[in-house]
Formats: sequence, structure tokens, C-alpha cells
Amino acid sequence: MKFYSLILLFAFASCNTSDKFPEFETIDTDFSKGRLNHKQTITINDLEKFHGHLCDGLIIGALAMQEAMKILYLNQPIDRTNLRIVSKPSPCLTDLAIYLTGGRYQFNTFYVDTDFEGIYILQRIDNLKTVSVSLNNGIKPTAIDSLGNIAIQQSLSPCDIDHLRKLEDDFTKYLIQSDPTKLFTVKVIHNFEWNPKTKNDYLKTDILNKNLSDCK
Repeated sequence: MKFYSLILLFAFASCNTSDKFPEFETIDTDFSKGRLNHKQTITINDLEKFHGHLCDGLIIGALAMQEAMKILYLNQPIDRTNLRIVSKPSPCLTDLAIYLTGGRYQFNTFYVDTDFEGIYILQRIDNLKTVSVSLNNGIKPTAIDSLGNIAIQQSLSPCDIDHLRKLEDDFTKYLIQSDPTKLFTVKVIHNFEWNPKTKNDYLKTDILNKNLSDCK
């Protein structure tokens, strides 16, 4: 898996120079009881290690977050002590949400829900400025979702799983080559009420086929 990811990253790096994985400048406290002055750069490699693999969902989440932060933290580091976020239950999207915002369920700064438009709702705690971010209709190939739903049912053959991976990898490359402002819609939400949900039995879909045999 790690070797494949390196090949995939090299292939993307070989595209034209406008192709670029997003990077994020963040600021955190400098120790367990410290001051807010510790700046860091988060790259796609960091996100991949946290999530477990590089995939289209991870890139969707990263690019969506990049667009949202243009409104919440334009030309500033992302303050991971000052954000809370609602995410759709995708393993990719939730991992991005937690890693990049510092949101955590136990601190009432993160929860998962399905009953809202888009993929994220982000809110600055200090001024309550809130945005939603959505992937535009028609961007994601329908074949990915249709085959993905069959994969969730664990009904895809080993070769079909490999085909689905190829579709997702091609889509990832398309996302990186595209202008993210044309992929996503960010809306400011006025008077957003933080209303955390406690549901915790969503299906972790990225581990269902982990024991599937190889395509032969």
C-alpha cells in the first residue's frame, strides 16, 4: 500500500506544474498548558498517514477544507483551538475534519450528521462565523458511488474492486488538476445553532473488504 501511494504521488507530481496537493498552515498551543504560538505545515502526506491511505475522499475533504478556510482564516494560519465542525459520516471526511480543525467529540467541537446540505459545516468559536461547503453536482463520476454501494454490501468481485480503485485514483488526479473554486460551493450560514448529535454507529466503509482476495 505504501509503495502504491508513492507511485500515485509521483504520477501526480509528473503532471503540469499547476497541479498541487493542498497544504495547510496551522497554529496550536506550544505545550500541554501553553501559549498559542506553535505554527506547523500540514501536507497531504500527514493526512494520508492519519487516515491510512490516499484516496479520492481524502482529497475531496482536503480541497473542501481549503475553500472553507479562505473565508474563516483568509491569509492566516488555521487556529485549531478555535474551530468546531460538523461532518458527513464518511471515514475520509471525518478524519480530515478532526485532523485539520482540532475538533473532538469529547470537547463538544466535532460531531457527525447526515441531515444537512454539503459535506462540512465549520464554525469559528470566537466570532461564530459559520460556513458550509459542498461538492458541486456532476463533479464526482456516478460509477464511483454505484460501485461503491455494491462494495459496501461486500458484493464486488476482487477484479471489480480493483476497477473501482482505478476509477477513484483517476478521479483523484482530476481533482488535483482542477480549479477547486469550480468544484465546491461555500456558503456563509447566519445564526447557526450548534446542536451536537450522539449517534455513533455509522458504518466504517473503508475496512469492509480488507480480507478480499486478489484479482486473478
